[in-house]
Amino acid sequence: MAEIYTSTYKDIPIVTAYVDGRMEYLSVVSKNNVGNIYLCRVDNIVKNIGSAFVRFKDGETGYVSLKNINPSLILNRDPQKFESLKAGDEILLQMEADAIKTKKAKMSPAVSISGKYSVVTLGRTGVGASLKIPEEKRKRLIAEVKEEYLRTKDNHIPKLRGSSYGVIIRTESMELDEDIAVSKISSDIEECISRLSNIINEASSRIVGSCVYENRSEDMDSHISRAKGFLKVFCPEEEIRVIEDNGIHGISSDMDKLFHNRIWLKSGAFLIIEQLESFNAIDVNTGKAIQGKENITEKVNLEAAEEIMRQIRLRNLTGMILIDFINTKNNSASKELISRIKELALKDVVHTEFIDITGLGIMELTRNKNNKSLRELF
Repeated sequence: MAEIYTSTYKDIPIVTAYVDGRMEYLSVVSKNNVGNIYLCRVDNIVKNIGSAFVRFKDGETGYVSLKNINPSLILNRDPQKFESLKAGDEILLQMEADAIKTKKAKMSPAVSISGKYSVVTLGRTGVGASLKIPEEKRKRLIAEVKEEYLRTKDNHIPKLRGSSYGVIIRTESMELDEDIAVSKISSDIEECISRLSNIINEASSRIVGSCVYENRSEDMDSHISRAKGFLKVFCPEEEIRVIEDNGIHGISSDMDKLFHNRIWLKSGAFLIIEQLESFNAIDVNTGKAIQGKENITEKVNLEAAEEIMRQIRLRNLTGMILIDFINTKNNSASKELISRIKELALKDVVHTEFIDITGLGIMELTRNKNNKSLRELF
């Protein structure tokens, strides 16, 4: 049985999902600016760090990489005459990461709009699909939607001030019947393009600093919907119930544990999680696990892998994640561990990727920045 609970923690609304009595998903219902689209003014270019500092919303400052700047979104210049970004340029940018402490907001030139079945991103090209869609269905959807994309894209580009656009088919498309899937997805793409066209047109008549699109996904219903989407991938066979928490389900206690550095595993081993400024470090220790027991290292590492990916998801750890598993000289066990980490990463709602194992035996993962971490929110 899978349950979704709506509740509060330290007076802030949260949505949690439990599978067999264990918390597997958490989202915090808090207002943030991630996903908002702003008309920004370039303050200055800093070539040695490959970035530009831009001003938006009430004089706040953010930064954007000089790579992949979309000339079509520089509204005070002819896109056809673009050579490089300059101070004074007025450009549409989307917030990728909110300002945190002394870090400025990170802005992205890849402006995108999400529909129910698709995401359309300006400046990109081609058609892709969520890796959570089964491979055979994913390949079929990409091929069929790409055919429609190639047929219509030249008609849409003029509406987007000459910008190219790319499409990602969302996980929700799995639920569509085969005979209507392409039609539904194509209609959704058309709607996203229309919205992007309206945003560009509106921005042309707005003052610098204006928010021309506000991401309105931070209400309780949208969080519940995302929790359901997670559960459909994490445990597709389970029946889902939505419950309003009345304080008897132990959610507050489970939340408290997510701020502990040490996490004990059933085997007696434990994890140490350190959330640092530039990366996250996770150490696996045998602890009270029985030494000398057959295959103890391999068993503890696999048990730790499950809990590590759960903790990463619940704490919303992003960026570089370094994991020091218990050393093993068994190559087949190492391959099994890597394979399991990759499988678990596919179940995360945030893109998480296995990178490599270093010469010192440290596993490196990266996880996209989607919001503030749990520690930063509380």
